[in-house]
Amino acid sequence: MATDRAPSGQAEGDTFPKLLLDNVRRRGARPAMRLKDRGIWITWTWAEMADEVMRFALGLEAMGVAPGDTVAIIGGNRPRLYWTFLAAQSLQAIPVPVYADAVAEEMAFVLDHADIAIAVCQDQEQVDKCLGESDRLPKLKNIIYDEPRGLRDYGHDHVKAFTNVQAMGDARLARDPALAERWQARIMAASGEDPSTILYTSGTTGQSKGVVLKAAGAVQAARDTAAFDHLRESDEVLAYLPLAWVGDHYLNYAQGLVAGFAMACPESPDTVQQDLREIGPSFYFAPPRVFESLLTRVLIRMEDAGALKRRMFHHFMAVAKRYGEAILDGEPVPLTGRLAYGLGEILVYGPLKNVLGFSRIRTAYTAGEAIGPDLFSFFRSLGINLKQLYGQTEAFLYITAQADGAVRSDTVGPAMTGVTLKLAENGEVLFKSPGMFIAYYKAPETTAEVMTEDGYIKTGDAGLFEPDGQLKIIDRAKDVGKLHGGALFAPKYLENKLKFFPEIREAVTYGHDRPFVVAMLNIDLVAVGNWAERNNISYASYQELAQHPRVAAILADHVAATNRALAEEPLMAGMQVHRFLVLHKELDADDGELTRTQKVRRSFVAERYAPLVDALYDGRSSCFIATEVTFEDGRKGLIEATVAIHDAKTEPVAVPQAAE
Repeated sequence: MATDRAPSGQAEGDTFPKLLLDNVRRRGARPAMRLKDRGIWITWTWAEMADEVMRFALGLEAMGVAPGDTVAIIGGNRPRLYWTFLAAQSLQAIPVPVYADAVAEEMAFVLDHADIAIAVCQDQEQVDKCLGESDRLPKLKNIIYDEPRGLRDYGHDHVKAFTNVQAMGDARLARDPALAERWQARIMAASGEDPSTILYTSGTTGQSKGVVLKAAGAVQAARDTAAFDHLRESDEVLAYLPLAWVGDHYLNYAQGLVAGFAMACPESPDTVQQDLREIGPSFYFAPPRVFESLLTRVLIRMEDAGALKRRMFHHFMAVAKRYGEAILDGEPVPLTGRLAYGLGEILVYGPLKNVLGFSRIRTAYTAGEAIGPDLFSFFRSLGINLKQLYGQTEAFLYITAQADGAVRSDTVGPAMTGVTLKLAENGEVLFKSPGMFIAYYKAPETTAEVMTEDGYIKTGDAGLFEPDGQLKIIDRAKDVGKLHGGALFAPKYLENKLKFFPEIREAVTYGHDRPFVVAMLNIDLVAVGNWAERNNISYASYQELAQHPRVAAILADHVAATNRALAEEPLMAGMQVHRFLVLHKELDADDGELTRTQKVRRSFVAERYAPLVDALYDGRSSCFIATEVTFEDGRKGLIEATVAIHDAKTEPVAVPQAAE
């Protein structure tokens, strides 16, 4: 059971506002939050941040926010939006973050479903989406904005600036100075058993669900992981991941309040890499897609480098591949290997980590989906303590995590502190955890569906336990299948292998109950565009470049290399790719093909591109398709293309395939 007792150094309390007050007491003059604005880092101490939160909370209360009310938070990683979480929670209201890049219709669904009366928005874009959906949102009475650009002349009485709401709080304090003490007393009297927030899932398998999390459980979960990774007040993180995603809410907001470290907000999504270098975080998290993008950038830069630099890079990366992970894990390494690696640190690894902003990282994690083993090993071989965790929104993130020195690319670690794991008869992973959710908001039937009779939560993922106790996730339970011949088909495992190549941004594979496996690929426009420029190949659009014969040849080589690697794995040898195509458009969340956390909606893609899937299996060399797309301004359009279909080079299966 969760308690408010904290390990040494951690803030005390069973709600996040209680942690805020204790951080003020313990470390009030230390930095709590930073924001880069017009190239300059602005810093708030814990005491200053608490004052900002209190003034806004008292303003919200003056606007009618009461215990149990839901408050929407829409936008990117901005201090005032994080303060809104604390302000709402201090009033026993429930914050509901919404993805900033959600189209108006998606956003309106969440605001309507969560019974939102007040929405706190980052900027004009988010305000306009709320106003544009006002007919669908009769309960939405007030909109508050952070950034005033473009909004000063809005003639809506119910649209207010964040600073104006704080001014309402200031006015109340001026009339009644004792209000500050009563606000703090109210925080301390609140129960940790109350809901802390509602986080909406990304909707990989259907409509988003509102996950209701309890305050005390969320705090206890953050305590366990902060202690596990020895997080402390001297650490610093860069908050750049979606504000509405459980990963950001847990790793930055929750752990930051527990451990007392500083959270920095980038100037904009476009400046994240530069801001990362300037902050030099000591704790870092990124989903596999971010690491894929970073590796693509590194490899592109090496292609553009001189011959000597390229040879040096490849030589020392070979050294890193041989010795890097062993050195990181404290394993025995020959003196010659250590010397070679040390020289590589001076000439290659150190400068590369500095460029990436990874020089000070003590602990890094990846999660959200499986990461390719080659990609994982690449970053660890540089000396970056990259580990894997496995989690879900319903668990308030951590279910398993890898300990330092016990890291493997094919597993996600043993159960985290306080978590109980087991496998169902069909191999589905089941768990209980300190931070496990209360229920899905207004969905008792759906809640009952994911709960077992003995109180475990069904993850929907298929897995198995290794002899050392680490959990190995094979794939989504519903996605794991078999080919006609009985061979195992695990699409995500295969797709991660394909995506290791910098030219492949996304891969979607099919094969269950089919005679062989096929793949639909997205090119990475940055990587392939750079290659086209170096080779004097002109193109006018993504579609034209994607269908270029020489691009198809490059991807054919990558598919063949993937098949060679699969042929060496007894369990996976039967799921080599036999045919593939390059999609004429990028998979896009606005078109429903990806979730807002960039996960492929596999069944939706199969239905949307059914003619292409059929063509991959019936032997055709091309297929015409017309696809509706959604532009950034909400307009619809049509992309037409004749997509070429290619046969892949496969390897003989030298091992028995999995039996029925």
